[in-house]
Amino acid sequence: MTKARSQLVSLDATPYYHCVSRCVRRAFLCGKDAVTGNDYEHRRQWIEDRLFQLEKIFAIDIAAYAIMSNHYHVVLHVNSAVAEKWSTKVVIKRWQHLFKGTLLTQKYLKGNHLTQAEIDAVEDMAETWRQRLMDISWFIRCLNESIAREANREDGCTGRFWEGRFKSQALLDEKALAACMAYVDLNPVRAKMAKTPEASKHTSVKRRAEKAKASVKALQKPNLIDAQPKGLMPFAGNPRSNMPAGLPFCLTEYLELVDWTGRQIRANKRGAISAQEPPMLERLGITSTQWLTASQHFESRFKRFVGSVQALTEKAEALLLQKIPGIQACRELLTPV
Repeated sequence: MTKARSQLVSLDATPYYHCVSRCVRRAFLCGKDAVTGNDYEHRRQWIEDRLFQLEKIFAIDIAAYAIMSNHYHVVLHVNSAVAEKWSTKVVIKRWQHLFKGTLLTQKYLKGNHLTQAEIDAVEDMAETWRQRLMDISWFIRCLNESIAREANREDGCTGRFWEGRFKSQALLDEKALAACMAYVDLNPVRAKMAKTPEASKHTSVKRRAEKAKASVKALQKPNLIDAQPKGLMPFAGNPRSNMPAGLPFCLTEYLELVDWTGRQIRANKRGAISAQEPPMLERLGITSTQWLTASQHFESRFKRFVGSVQALTEKAEALLLQKIPGIQACRELLTPV
């Protein structure tokens, strides 16, 4: 049974969500359609450009993304703390980058005289927009609607371009977040669209790898603290006291882990695991076998909520669920052995 989005997204449980949106009517985002012969590769850039445009407007960070032939993946982080600090004027300006706003809000930005009742109305509207600017449903809506319009215009047709409802999975802890990000970053490798993660076009791992490589070359030393591409949520290092905002991993360890995982996928040897496992797996407390299964089959093995058994149990109790969705897979793949 389909659940309301409000039951799937809860910032009290986690700010991280994996979202997937797919095309309908045999629509293509990229690649060549064997039936019509049309090449839609350029549409992948449409998605990438729009993603980073929206990241500048919303209080939502992009942790990972991969744009495939007829769908895309994105791991989002809702930064509600930042949105709550925005002034009324900042909220209105951000919203009016996307929509016209109202006559009152336009007057407010121009500094025109408003009555107290009008000011109250503006502030009420701004509060509504503030909530939308940290809402993943509005983020995906603003992304998909603009791409659909461009694609329909290019195809000379009307009608639905995307499936009506995007898929979302709540990532409840570090293990779930790391496995999901690797799953997203390695999509082109699994689909045989690229031989290596850093060669996979229109992915977050390619942007991260290129920036890190360029930074190391420029500095002539292996210091990747500043080697973080703009537009993507930065890596803040392993959890510690006084930790800055960012992903709870080391950039170098994550890139090494994704590279190692990609080699296992390409080698097509599930049973033959390298003895030299990346140190990040040891910190996460899961085996290489668990990791490879989780990072290669994230969508199919996990349900709406992904994390430790304890995190899933707490989430189910909060939502008054009699059964905990996907708890067996989480117990098998995300529980320390």
